[in-house]
Amino acid sequence: MRRVVLSILGVLVFIGLATFLAGEVVETVVVHSYDADGTVHSSKVWVADIDGTPWVRVGRAGRSWGERLRANPHAELVRAGVTTARLATLDDSPETRARVDAAFAEKYGLVDWWFGVVIRKNPIPVRLDPAPPG
Repeated sequence: MRRVVLSILGVLVFIGLATFLAGEVVETVVVHSYDADGTVHSSKVWVADIDGTPWVRVGRAGRSWGERLRANPHAELVRAGVTTARLATLDDSPETRARVDAAFAEKYGLVDWWFGVVIRKNPIPVRLDPAPPG
């Protein structure tokens, strides 16, 4: 019985480690969002470009960084070491969701599918447009 329990634990640890490493192998970016008092919060996420515009996804409704972007769309995108000011638009319409999910599936492949199984639930697409100067 002990051997079975240890084997199961070993498999679970392997799956957890593989999931973590798979998430780090492909491009990740950091999105800075701000709460009501201006405190900055950093979220490390995947990104896909559609027609030259970066999109990210909030893994599930109610996530704190998504709620901050809803309340204050001013954000920063850190990509390849470059920080740019952005305006975030959450758009979970079925058409947008399908288009963004397809872009992520194309870029991240099987890893995107796996994260959908273990982490995401109805992800909310977020368009990150350049913020106007000022």
